[in-house]
Amino acid sequence: MKKENLLFIAWGASFIAMLGSLYFSEVMKYEPCELCWYQRILMYPLVLILGLAIIKKDTAAARYSLALSAIGGCISLYHYAIQKVDFLTNTAPACGRVPCTGMYINWFGFITIPFLALTAFIIIFTASLLVIKGKEVA
Repeated sequence: MKKENLLFIAWGASFIAMLGSLYFSEVMKYEPCELCWYQRILMYPLVLILGLAIIKKDTAAARYSLALSAIGGCISLYHYAIQKVDFLTNTAPACGRVPCTGMYINWFGFITIPFLALTAFIIIFTASLLVIKGKEVA
């Protein structure tokens, strides 16, 4: 797979994640918790950065998407853990008006909003890493 296609996959993941977060907050009226805001702060710029990278055919932008997605993935992983791991849920600090341990969705018993964000961050991170490494994937 060409580097431009990998950038497009990363952009697609960021765009879908952005639309999903806006759907949950603006249509479903789920108020984001503090950790959700941090994840949004890291996800939304990726739509612009990766979109411009595709237009300009600038594979160097993968360095920025790699860094943002790594940080965002760590926050998502922590957020998911405090929702699903009993020990962490019971000891999680309060993080504002909306508790970060709350789950607006729990599809199939494991898919929550932080899980969806984590999935997007992993896709973006992997695609960015492959672009940086210069790998052509079959």
